[in-house]
Amino acid sequence: MSRDKWKKVLEDCFEKLSLIKKCQEETRENFAQFCEFIAEPAFETLGEALKDYGLRTWYKKESSNLIRFEMSFPRSKEIQFSYGIYLPPNSIQMKLKLILRGRRTKDSPMKEWVEPFFESLQPGNILSLSKEELMEDLLIHYRDFMIEALTSSD
Repeated sequence: MSRDKWKKVLEDCFEKLSLIKKCQEETRENFAQFCEFIAEPAFETLGEALKDYGLRTWYKKESSNLIRFEMSFPRSKEIQFSYGIYLPPNSIQMKLKLILRGRRTKDSPMKEWVEPFFESLQPGNILSLSKEELMEDLLIHYRDFMIEALTSSD
């Protein structure tokens, strides 16, 4: 009996590796759907609304695991604020990260920071997020950044 135990361990090992690969593939597919059906429509809608405030915006899917929305300084082409949604490599669930970048003036360097994306939302519920909730989150991050930038003594 114990002579064949190693075969069961071997079989179990490769079953688990196969399961991990399957989860990673499903997670990448879910992120692609999130980008296509939630993030891109939200970014398009928000971009149109921000034109009224003199802000140019654009978004792009920079890779299969990053989509970014960027905003210019008012009446400028220079990027002031960037909101990136990132799927870390080898993820087995939709535990996304926010990559935020911003600067106070056109001449100042970009400051970058990373934080969890919708930390209160379970990874399995990311696809149930509405485009309005995403736009609200983006605007809250932009507002907080602008308040800090406008009131900072640095």
